[in-house]
Amino acid sequence: MTPAPLAAAGLDTGDTAWMLAATALVLLMTPGLALFYGGMVRAKSVLNMLMMSFVAIALVTVVWLVAGYSLVFGDDSFAGLIGNADHLGLADIGPGALTGGIPTLLFGTFHLTFAILAASLISGAVADRMRFAAWVAFVPVWTLLVYVPVAHWVWGPGGWITRSLGALDFAGGLVVEIACGASGLALALVLGPRIGFKKEAMRPHNLPMVMLGAGLLWFGWLGFNGGSALHADGLAAASVLNTLIAGSTGLLGWVFVEQKRDGHPTTFGAASGAVAGLVAITPACGTVGVLGGAGIGLAAGVVCSYAVAWKFRFDFDDSLDVVGVHFVGGIVGTLLIGLFATSTMTGGPQGLFYGGGPALLLKQAVAVLVVAAYTFLVTYGIGRAIDRLMGLRASSDDELTGLDRTVHAESAYDHGVQGAASPQVHHSAALSTPHHKDRMPPS
Repeated sequence: MTPAPLAAAGLDTGDTAWMLAATALVLLMTPGLALFYGGMVRAKSVLNMLMMSFVAIALVTVVWLVAGYSLVFGDDSFAGLIGNADHLGLADIGPGALTGGIPTLLFGTFHLTFAILAASLISGAVADRMRFAAWVAFVPVWTLLVYVPVAHWVWGPGGWITRSLGALDFAGGLVVEIACGASGLALALVLGPRIGFKKEAMRPHNLPMVMLGAGLLWFGWLGFNGGSALHADGLAAASVLNTLIAGSTGLLGWVFVEQKRDGHPTTFGAASGAVAGLVAITPACGTVGVLGGAGIGLAAGVVCSYAVAWKFRFDFDDSLDVVGVHFVGGIVGTLLIGLFATSTMTGGPQGLFYGGGPALLLKQAVAVLVVAAYTFLVTYGIGRAIDRLMGLRASSDDELTGLDRTVHAESAYDHGVQGAASPQVHHSAALSTPHHKDRMPPS
């Protein structure tokens, strides 16, 4: 006989049902990201790219259950910087425990999916050249030393960024987007550029895969942002609408720039613009109105369409534009809260355009600077340490052959037949298409 479900006083079944769905949507974002990134890399490394995201799911889940949840959401143990260790291994948290009107186990699982996605995002900055074993070592260390403290600063019960400073981050612009963008830059600098960077075209090998991944990300983002309300209510609905709007205006902004600059709008640009808009609205979706959401998405689409070329100017190899889209887009969205925030959404603080003065904008800027500096410096240190201990970068032979074959002993294009067409044939075909000038080194 199946035991009867445990009833809990104060449990809100509607909120719980929505949060179960939102948790599933956010988890889907990581396989969506794997497809998005997998289509963007050259064909010889697509399986390695997929594996980096999927193994992150397993690694971060273990770290989160052992220590991550407690250190983020435990009562503050030191000056708003980190939580306590009372719930290591989810100790004393049973099915009847509640956070608000939802089970604490569900609340923790929802935030686990955020931590998984944040770690996975970094892989785009190091594609084609990071040792898989080094990635397996990096992910749990980064989660504990970088993601967990920043998440506590923003979302923890005593976190200093929201509690003391008074900055706003509704769904993770600081915690996920800026943290992973700054971390991606640090790790890319430790690794150095890919062989042939700025000399060879390194275009996406499979644009339909990129579009499919972007679509799954957009779909999952509705749970990412809407679920951050933690209730099935009007704030969740407004966040979902803002997410749809910003993704749309981000897409339009990016392809408009492509049309004016390059003479043709591309599918790659459309996918990238949508993601840029979604990144930017993440911190702001629960703090701005519809016009603010549209403006933030549009600004991100335009700014990020130019930012992805900065790696050629400043000579850092951010393989799949984690810095240009997530770091820059996260900064755009976080700062523009200081302009577009409205008390209708926040219940108090207002941005400069709504009569709130410059105070909120200043708070947002301080939060951006601190999170960016902390995550960059600590990640750089982690990368250097792993490089010294075990080596961070794949050998040149492995990189040239492709990590699919050398690391995983398989290829997406073998179809199980020895001697089938090599990935390089497919990549060469991709090189013949005259698209995506924004991802090319300047001539």
